Formats: sequence, structure tokens, C-alpha cells
Amino acid sequence: MTTRHRQQGIRSRTLRYHSPEMDTAKLFERSGLEQLRALAEGLVPPPPMSSHIGLEIVSVSDGEVMMTAEPDESHYNPIGSVHGGFFATILDSACGCAVHSTLPAGVGYTSLEIKVSFLRPITADSGTVTARGWVTRRGRNAAFADAEVRDAGGRVLATASSSCLIIHPDPAL
Repeated sequence: MTTRHRQQGIRSRTLRYHSPEMDTAKLFERSGLEQLRALAEGLVPPPPMSSHIGLEIVSVSDGEVMMTAEPDESHYNPIGSVHGGFFATILDSACGCAVHSTLPAGVGYTSLEIKVSFLRPITADSGTVTARGWVTRRGRNAAFADAEVRDAGGRVLATASSSCLIIHPDPAL
């Protein structure tokens, strides 16, 4: 640590997470909805990315998910507010998990694109934020979802629209 850093009030944050499941066959034994419910109920450990931003699934149903996250100073950008990547990560997770909740066992997804609109800033004083994601259309090979992030007062802070590729176990499909 340099003298300059000591003078600037350097803080630290310890990140703890479970090793990700490496057995992909095991991951896909359950439907997407079953996988997400197991995460929400604490029956399986959350993915490592969730530890970075304090992201937790609050509820999940077919085609819809609710999540919360805790912004703090470690998420700040150079202008003193939470970095847009924090918003984008939460929104991408909400859209993707909404799509994931519609998938049968053995089928996966990946984000193809996401458009994020930043409406209001988040700071460490914002407290817990809630993201809601929902599927707007699901086809055989692609799905579309929207999401929003709200503060404790219900104000919309950011929105997103996403396209996801549905990944079938048989590439010929």
C-alpha cells in the first residue's frame, strides 16, 4: 500500500463465496424453476457473482423473479455514486433468471444482449434495492425479458430489456 493510499482512507472488503458447481450434468438435473427455488430457499449455495453485489433471490415463479441487492461504497464510480455495472449486473440477473425459470431440466440459456436505462443514481445510502424480472416472450430458441430496479420507496432506478439464447442439450435443435 502506498503512502498516498494510506492518506486516502483505504477500506477493504472480504469476499466469501462457495466454489461453483463444476458438474454441469448435476446442475441441469432440475428444471430452471426448481434450481432457482433451491437457491432462494438456501438449499444450494448461490453463484459466486452474487457475493460480489449481495444479490439474493427473494421469490421466483414461472417467468418471474424478485431479487434484492445491497449497494455500498465498494461499488462506487469516480463521481461518488454506484457504478452502472452494479445496475447492469442486477438487471441482467433478473432478466436471465426470469427466463431460466421457464426452462425444463437439461436446457440452459445465455444472455445475447441487454439494454439498460439508468433513471436515478444509487448511493450507499440508498439501502436495499429490489429487482423484478419477467419474461415478455419465450420461444423455442430465444426468450425476451424485461426488468426494473426499485429503491425502498418504490422509485424506479433503472430498467432493462434483454434477449436470451435458449441452449438445448442437442445442438441440432
